[in-house]
Amino acid sequence: MSEKTSERIKAIVEGSDIVLFMKGVPAAPQCGFSAAVVKVLDGFGVTYDSVNVLADPFIREGLKEFSNWPTFPQLYVKGEFVGGCDIVREMAASGEFTKLLEDSGIKVSA
Repeated sequence: MSEKTSERIKAIVEGSDIVLFMKGVPAAPQCGFSAAVVKVLDGFGVTYDSVNVLADPFIREGLKEFSNWPTFPQLYVKGEFVGGCDIVREMAASGEFTKLLEDSGIKVSA
């Protein structure tokens, strides 16, 4: 991954409390896993930014190296990598995701 791509990814991750790197956009996810994470985030009523990895091959490939995670979606909270679809769903079901958000100072409105 180039230094420029790494810096772009870092700026995106650090530029918002919650960032979802996904296939498609929240209003029109282009894979079921991305749709599932959007559903979790929307269910918590949190504000988040998203990046369509299908629209930028440099981000798509660079993010795999940046996070050391080979698949999408990828969720970041307060600059920290949380995980992909299965991890986010499991955390939401167990209550761990609510705790992560609250500990990060993110208001859950749902």
